[in-house]
Amino acid sequence: MEVTRIGADDWERFRAVRLRSLSDAPAAFGSRYADWVDAPAERWRSRLTQVPLTLLAHDGTTDVGVVSGQPAGPDWVELISMWVDPSARGTGLAGRLVGAVVGWAADQGRSTYLMVRSDNVGARRAYARAGFVDAGVPEGWPVDEPPEHRMELRL
Repeated sequence: MEVTRIGADDWERFRAVRLRSLSDAPAAFGSRYADWVDAPAERWRSRLTQVPLTLLAHDGTTDVGVVSGQPAGPDWVELISMWVDPSARGTGLAGRLVGAVVGWAADQGRSTYLMVRSDNVGARRAYARAGFVDAGVPEGWPVDEPPEHRMELRL
């Protein structure tokens, strides 16, 4: 399994795997499939420019995983858009993708955090195995939104 960093010129690969992720796990992301399926190339390119780290995992045939990282203030990187294709779950790929973002953050002297829905038990377990600590649902979380836990991995 090869994990590579991609940029704006790789927007078509990113589009394919991102749409699969939004279709496979619609409740896991803030974005929705319908918001992106008809997006023009420039919107996809812009996403890959605005978010400084996006990694794809390739199994030799197709892209089977994606994760991104973006700075969040001077001390943190937020891990976002994490997804592993069902065919690659249980292979350790999730840990490799998470580790790559954590390493990128650590190279900048930053800790890593992420937000994960309370009902996404499998993801919360995977992040805990990677060393993340559950900091709970942030105070003031909107009552009309599904609760999300902040999970942190400090340097």
